[in-house]
Amino acid sequence: MPNFKAKKLKALTFPFHKDGVRFLYKAENEKVMLILTQCPDESFFLQIKRDENGWLIKADKHSRPSKMDYLQGALQLFMENFCEGVYFSALALKNKALAGPTSLIARDFQTLLKRVEGRKIFIEIGFGSGRHLLFQARENPEILMLGIEIYTPALTQVAKLARAQNLENIILIQSDARLLLSVLEANSVAKIFLHFPVPWEDKPHRRVVSGAFCKECARVLEAGGSFELRTDSLEYFDFSLREFLKFEQACFGLKKNQNSSIASKYEERWRRQERDIYDLSVWNLSVEEERKKEGLLGEFDLEKWHLSEEELGKFCEKFRNQSFKGEDYFLHLESLYKSERGVVLKLAFGSFNSPEHSYLLLNEGVSFIFKPPFKTRENLRALAKLKEILTGVIS
Repeated sequence: MPNFKAKKLKALTFPFHKDGVRFLYKAENEKVMLILTQCPDESFFLQIKRDENGWLIKADKHSRPSKMDYLQGALQLFMENFCEGVYFSALALKNKALAGPTSLIARDFQTLLKRVEGRKIFIEIGFGSGRHLLFQARENPEILMLGIEIYTPALTQVAKLARAQNLENIILIQSDARLLLSVLEANSVAKIFLHFPVPWEDKPHRRVVSGAFCKECARVLEAGGSFELRTDSLEYFDFSLREFLKFEQACFGLKKNQNSSIASKYEERWRRQERDIYDLSVWNLSVEEERKKEGLLGEFDLEKWHLSEEELGKFCEKFRNQSFKGEDYFLHLESLYKSERGVVLKLAFGSFNSPEHSYLLLNEGVSFIFKPPFKTRENLRALAKLKEILTGVIS
């Protein structure tokens, strides 16, 4: 990850604007300083920490931009204008990132929902190098391929490949698949592909497939829709089969060592090692009618939250790093930063298996500094708990 070290910081004067980059304000506590940075279509924090020889300047890992060039450029600009005595630099500006915004990558959930509405959808979870996703897009031009990936480089690289091949029936999003499925409309997806997921044989709770995941697949798949797993792990194959066997009317297709129309780099590696490949197809899943009818779960109403000066003062005075756990959610108050705009609160919250990280700006009201989290039950319950804490219901 790009970063640099400097012996001295110059006076920080904000807002600062140059070469399409804006440094808007700083927020700090006794350990860390954050610089809110704005580029043409993304915002993020630079993080500044003191080390034994001066200052370390890098990206805040929970808000870093999807385009590495934005981060590189912001760090370079901060180095040139606010630092002296740079003695280490891991910056290497390259022109390999996707230039300019692209409709192939959904920067927020609202954008994605607008794109998928009324379309026939295939989903690929963890598309990696994108070979299979691009193949499906070429073979099915009438289908919208929705690719879900947690690694930023994979998103930008596959978007570049799709654009080079003139494929417009693709939309990519950086997300945990379990979160995304939980907020899609019922009966809205034709196929879900999960190819060569990490088996997590020592930590099965970290797997994509779980009982809750299977129920979400059943809810979002349309009549006749299917889930398709391809894996080199017999244990993962057996585990997934057992989870889907809990659906009374489910139908299955099981295969071993079948050639696929397109092979991923992992499959090519496993075949060279003469490892077995297993395919599991599942369809005719059914869930309770009430579950099928569930749509989006409402809105975050942070704009309706109003904090008095006394409430905010008491919260800051009593603040400490702590967690709150409900039956199916958690809320972790991580850090507090003071700024001229108000108080910046860093949170982790939501599902135990798929936590969200957000920054909130607290002043007379409450707002997300970056994009809002997904509207899952767990996130809504966690933020409801936060409201109780902020308004003094919980001390």
